[in-house]
Amino acid sequence: MSKNVRTEAVDQLFEAILSLQSKEECYLFFQDVCTVNELLSLSQRFEVAKMLRDRKTYLEIAEKTGASTATISRVNRSLNYGNDGYEMVFRRMEK
Repeated sequence: MSKNVRTEAVDQLFEAILSLQSKEECYLFFQDVCTVNELLSLSQRFEVAKMLRDRKTYLEIAEKTGASTATISRVNRSLNYGNDGYEMVFRRMEK
């Protein structure tokens, strides 16, 4: 049973995120919205995705990021079978 994430509340959250205009504003907002551990987990997953994209091994990724193999596997599944969100962002960041 999959939960629908497309809700009015999520739409409002994304609108708030889209209104941010600088990295500093992102820090201010996300430090209020997330716990330190939640924010670090999100950044860890992003780093794992970058390393998987660069063809690093699970062992290399685990040693550098501290991510568990379960987390690495979950991110890898998103990269291979997800909605291409990571890839879209990576392409935009390369420009």
